[in-house]
Amino acid sequence: MVLGTRARFVLTICAGSFLLFLVQPMIARMALPRLGGSPAVWNSAMLVYQALLLGGYAYAHWLGRFPARRQAVIHLALFLMAAIFLPIGLADWQPSPAVEPALWVLWLFGASIGPLFFVVAAQAPLLQRWYGEIGEGDPYPLYSASNLGSFAGLIAYPLLVEPLMTLHAQSILWSVGYAALFFLVYASARRLPPGAVARDETNSAPAPAPGARTMLLWIILAAVPSGLMLATSLYLTTDIVAMPMLWVLPLGLYLLSFSVAFATRRGGAELCVLIAPLILLIGACIAFTGGVHFPLFIAIGILAVLFVSATALHARLYDQRPAPQHLTRFYLVMSVGGMIGGLFCALVAPLIFDWTYEYPLLLFAASLLLPDREPLLRLPRLLWDDSQRRIWLAAAMLLLGLLLSAVGGGLLGPGWNAPPIKSICFVTIIAMGVMALGHRILSAGLLVYLMLCLSGWEKLSQSASGMLTRSYFGVYGVANRSATERVLFHGTTLHGIQDRAPGRERNPTSYYAPGSGVGLTLRAAPALFGPRARVDIVGLGAGTLACYAQPGQSWRFYEIDPAMAEIARDPARFTFLSLCQPRADIVIGDARMTLARQPADGADILVIDAFSSDSIPTHLLTREALAVYARRLAPDGLLLIHISNRYLDLRPVLAADASAEGWRAMLRNYRPSVREANRHYTASIWVALSRDPAQLARLEMHSRPAPWQELEGRPGFAPWTDDHSSILPILKIRP
Repeated sequence: MVLGTRARFVLTICAGSFLLFLVQPMIARMALPRLGGSPAVWNSAMLVYQALLLGGYAYAHWLGRFPARRQAVIHLALFLMAAIFLPIGLADWQPSPAVEPALWVLWLFGASIGPLFFVVAAQAPLLQRWYGEIGEGDPYPLYSASNLGSFAGLIAYPLLVEPLMTLHAQSILWSVGYAALFFLVYASARRLPPGAVARDETNSAPAPAPGARTMLLWIILAAVPSGLMLATSLYLTTDIVAMPMLWVLPLGLYLLSFSVAFATRRGGAELCVLIAPLILLIGACIAFTGGVHFPLFIAIGILAVLFVSATALHARLYDQRPAPQHLTRFYLVMSVGGMIGGLFCALVAPLIFDWTYEYPLLLFAASLLLPDREPLLRLPRLLWDDSQRRIWLAAAMLLLGLLLSAVGGGLLGPGWNAPPIKSICFVTIIAMGVMALGHRILSAGLLVYLMLCLSGWEKLSQSASGMLTRSYFGVYGVANRSATERVLFHGTTLHGIQDRAPGRERNPTSYYAPGSGVGLTLRAAPALFGPRARVDIVGLGAGTLACYAQPGQSWRFYEIDPAMAEIARDPARFTFLSLCQPRADIVIGDARMTLARQPADGADILVIDAFSSDSIPTHLLTREALAVYARRLAPDGLLLIHISNRYLDLRPVLAADASAEGWRAMLRNYRPSVREANRHYTASIWVALSRDPAQLARLEMHSRPAPWQELEGRPGFAPWTDDHSSILPILKIRP
């Protein structure tokens, strides 16, 4: 069957976009064993993707100076030249530990996929230009088809490609798709009329070129949704798990927003513009309350905020589009905006903020960029009907909102911060926000007051007092929950508690209670391995485990984030290290990389307690990771892995890995008793593994009466490897 011109171009654009966004999570998945599971790694990857996309759009714009047929020849030749980088994969390059991660991650991704991504990235604007040359209709709606293809590629990866195919097979599949795309581009190029000439801004057409002010607006309208997408990704992957399945959700919705905003039918875009102010109020609530108690609803809410606000802003961008002859300039400038949003969130925000302030700032910017509209409700329409009344009413509402945020935020003292008063302030600001719908400046102001009322003033106070620390790997907070209780948290997850009461500072707490799996093992170390037991700890946290050390033992900590090491070493924050191991041996770097460089048979006990907020990075749970641990451990050594998690059941993973590598595994599911509740102990799940079954039997004997149980596998569950893993089979339906 011979496809018509429009169908042929739509198919080619969709295929290119599908490949383009299939490669993003695939390369990120390939990078996990080398880079770890930090959400910032994905943000860095996104920055590289946006830079390459910008390069592709600039190249497509540059080609406009040539006749259409010559454009096709140049592009197809570049297609063939880039093919020498097939099959696609991660460059074999390992940096020095001293290299700044934010820099070498950018270089690694750019060197790995740069040429191929660059060529494919030019597809959408270039083929739209060609379609405009043919003269069969408006080329802009083809951008909607392009983003549908991108969305399909992203969704296909976690649902089909990742669960069913190894990384090697994925690489081969993508390479075959690249070859097929070459022939589709060739088939589309054959539709170009032989006499077509270049149509750029310099030599033709009466339509005026867009001015600097218009292009600045394009940049801003593109930058804010791009930044929101990365900020949303940071939230999700910090508090759930750093896996492509969750990385692609914000990016997929971001791309889908283009499809709705650029569609010929405007109903969906108009609806999003209409409800965006209300949705942004929801985003404000999410930004300053977090997702501890209702994680699923909060995740859905934050994704809805991203999709609706991005669609509303992209719809305004579509309304500002120029004549088709300036199409490639429009997409180039729009790509510059996306790049700026990515730079702000991936590189600038972690340097200038000690908390994720970029998210509320972007919500505020989005609110300001929404167009003024007729209020939805009858009463607000009556209130805003008179222009003079509107000014006075807006000023009064802004002043009242500021007062309510101060009262609800506790600025007037503890007596004013009682829950009923805070609730009244919150509800009143929400009500005023509904009344202000259609008035963007007032809506934006009330949005800020709502965030301040919830916990914004508290966050600002924590920043001013130095309680928050932000690094490339996340945001850490140190806070006092009571007169004697100090806590460490990452994202919304608790990572350490210290009892500051005199005489109790050395007591292990939280997940490391004496009755926990790791507590039982470390207390039994002299009986199992003698007085000179060698202990390796992956994941420093507040340094709690250091207080299990006994004279004569040799301990070493492995921590990926220097900021965390500074927190643990600072006695003004936590005193576990200063009291128990003041000269602690701390190795900075990713655990797999640093352990692989250590001498073999150098540890009797190896504890894996590395977490990114609530989740252990997946590259520490593969068969290859187990092989690294086996090399470091003595033949009769014990491996302890912390698998407590709100969202994932990791027991089948470790059971399958252990069985495949010839380890025996036992599980300790610790729940503190009522009597232990006031000791700051926390429920935890630890798995003990050893290649020597007799050693596990001895551990079980020395742990009595605390019970261990055999770690049972799940029939048919395949071990995780660096080449293949998926979180779909282990998701908890109810966290």
